[in-house]
Amino acid sequence: MAALVLGLVLFLGLHSTRILADGWRAATIGRFGEKPYKLLFSVLSIVGFALLVWGYGLARQSPVLLWNQPPVWTRHIASLLTMAAFVLLAAAYVPGNLVKAKLRHPMILGVKVWAFAHLISNNTLADVLLFGSFLVWAVLDFRSARKRDRSSATVPVTGSISRTAITVVVGLLAWAVFAMWAHRVLIGVSPLGV
Repeated sequence: MAALVLGLVLFLGLHSTRILADGWRAATIGRFGEKPYKLLFSVLSIVGFALLVWGYGLARQSPVLLWNQPPVWTRHIASLLTMAAFVLLAAAYVPGNLVKAKLRHPMILGVKVWAFAHLISNNTLADVLLFGSFLVWAVLDFRSARKRDRSSATVPVTGSISRTAITVVVGLLAWAVFAMWAHRVLIGVSPLGV
């Protein structure tokens, strides 16, 4: 469990600098330059992510159950929520879509939805640590991002119906590949039972 916690602290801690220490972040970038900062940030993020993946895998070998197995219907709800999370993730990268124009930070909202979906359908201490941490981080990060938008008077970009359709199709295809194949290969669990 220690590796999972350390990975979460490192990964989410790094990704919280804009929430907790935006001034320090800006000063550090000013002092060392944007490229060195991003390089160090990326390397430490990868280390943190590797630790949390490894720690979660270790914790799953000897799970600490917090409550009885959630009902089967929670897996169905989680699948639907995760589908929405993939569309939100796609919206962060497909330019000119209405989802991003309206929500501004769809990736963070996608993390919220993904984390919540996994919290309702899992029942171990490792699940609560992993997905609960990501949910709390996403709530705080979204609030911080919206505050930065307001203070900098960010004007939302517009989007088109065609780009939004592409966003939805890309998100649904990515979800289908992950739900029907990649989740089982990478995580060892088939969320759809196939």
